[in-house]
Amino acid sequence: MKIEPLRIADVLLLTPQVHGDARGLFFEAWNARDFAAAGLAATWVQDNMSESQRGVLRGLHCQVRQVQAKLVRCVAGSVFDVAVDVRAQSPTFGQWCGAPLDAQAQQSMWIPAGFAHGYYVLSERATVHYKVTDYHSPADERCLQWDDPDVGIPWPLIGVAPPMLAAKDRRGASLVQAREWFR
Repeated sequence: MKIEPLRIADVLLLTPQVHGDARGLFFEAWNARDFAAAGLAATWVQDNMSESQRGVLRGLHCQVRQVQAKLVRCVAGSVFDVAVDVRAQSPTFGQWCGAPLDAQAQQSMWIPAGFAHGYYVLSERATVHYKVTDYHSPADERCLQWDDPDVGIPWPLIGVAPPMLAAKDRRGASLVQAREWFR
């Protein structure tokens, strides 16, 4: 497995060794021993799947108290995946990093606890699978404003129409408000 830190060193792009032949392909998406040896030990408690159409933007989501580390992979189609550091005491608070994820490259993104996460769908449809280290807790759920100018994510928006957003994503908090989440 190739492990590359992104702009925020705690967020990693993981590229597995893919074995392919005329029958198709095989790769290990998760191997507890190998990931632990790379410093990525995690106990997964929930796997989530999300399917969306082109132009959908999901996020930027996180949880407080029941914080979640995530291992995110696009299993069909392609997305632009983003993590924003919302850990109040972090030297990279408010900074973002991201990478395109697609089913062909088989890469995944490791997002530590304390980051808001979101993605924008680039393909006709996309299915995203992510493992999390704590259970979903609606009372702990928070959403950071996807287009907060203080974060400055240059989303690769397709066309001129604004992205399709869930109601809660349209009401995301500003980065200034997010500073209070993890105090």
